[in-house]
Amino acid sequence: MAFDLAVKRIYEPSDRGDGLRVLVDRIWPRGVSKENAALTLWLKDIAPSDDLRIWFGHEPARWEEFQKRYRAELDGNDRAVAELRALLGKGRVTLLYGAHDEAHNNAVALAGYLRGD
Repeated sequence: MAFDLAVKRIYEPSDRGDGLRVLVDRIWPRGVSKENAALTLWLKDIAPSDDLRIWFGHEPARWEEFQKRYRAELDGNDRAVAELRALLGKGRVTLLYGAHDEAHNNAVALAGYLRGD
């Protein structure tokens, strides 16, 4: 199934081209108001567990192992994954995250999981 999926830092301005905006972090991003976030949904339940998030600590050296562990968590999280897949059936979805590292974060890993990378 083809779908339109993007990944973006929540600190970047919202844009009409974002489509449905879904925050995929467990913790609300510091300094972002609910109005400026312009969210369609805050899907906390799809974020990595606290234990995994803390272990990863956004260390690029742990990226491969983080992705493996996060995919295992997603495989056991049918409800949240199904909720996100349902949104993907409605048009463009932008996964939002708060991390500084644009290449090594849960939204990038989640997008890869959904695409089957």
